[in-house]
Amino acid sequence: MGTVEYIQHHLANNAIGEGFWTFHLDTIFVSVALAALIIFVSMRLGKRLETGVPSGFQNGVEGVLDFVSGQVRDTFPGKNALIAPLALTIFLWVWLMNFMDLVPVDLVPMLAQMITGNPDFHLKLVPTTDLNTAMAMSLTVFGLVLFYNIKVKGLWGFIKMFLFHPFGKWFVPFNIVMTLIEEVSKPLSLGLRLFGNMFAGELVFLLIALIGGTLAVGIGALFWAPLQALLDLGWLIFHLLVITLQSFIFMVLTIVYLGMAHTEMDDH
Repeated sequence: MGTVEYIQHHLANNAIGEGFWTFHLDTIFVSVALAALIIFVSMRLGKRLETGVPSGFQNGVEGVLDFVSGQVRDTFPGKNALIAPLALTIFLWVWLMNFMDLVPVDLVPMLAQMITGNPDFHLKLVPTTDLNTAMAMSLTVFGLVLFYNIKVKGLWGFIKMFLFHPFGKWFVPFNIVMTLIEEVSKPLSLGLRLFGNMFAGELVFLLIALIGGTLAVGIGALFWAPLQALLDLGWLIFHLLVITLQSFIFMVLTIVYLGMAHTEMDDH
């Protein structure tokens, strides 16, 4: 398999259907499995909560809860019982999906090919490198933003946001265009930022893997194989920060956008 074919194979999803009704089975399976893992661990931990001095794992979970709660308190105006659980779910789920990028790029696809007996079997293990996942999550958040905009401001208040924001009542046409761009940019920036960073990270891992696959041959392996291991380790450590940062950004922007939806607009 050549370099181009290798990269194309690893970036292709295991899909069924055609056109709009194409379903990426690997994305769906991994996403659901990680969501089920969060639910299972949460239920197990809830039944084994310790008072006094908690265990190391419970202490870590409580640290994450305190961190997310602090972000909500500092960022979200007012009160809404949904925001903190939503922020926690987003942070954990996105982080776990991103974390799959740290699994060796050839390991799971190779195991899947051995199990199925199909050398052309496609399997992408990182759901957030699939644009559908990132945009589905961002559009879900955007749906909540629209819902709370109308619920908090009222339908007329929501319409006034387009008519009179940001330049006042004398610039209604400009206000409509500017506010429409502002609102549409929210799901686009939220989804594309996550997808772009994770897709680029996956591509770097594939390029590093190619060093061992194409250059580490014969005597050249004495130089290229250690270099590949060093690059893999360095990028893995750096990427661990990237996946955490992207999870944090997605969570914070969700809180910010929902906070803006809960803010009453000034009359102009």
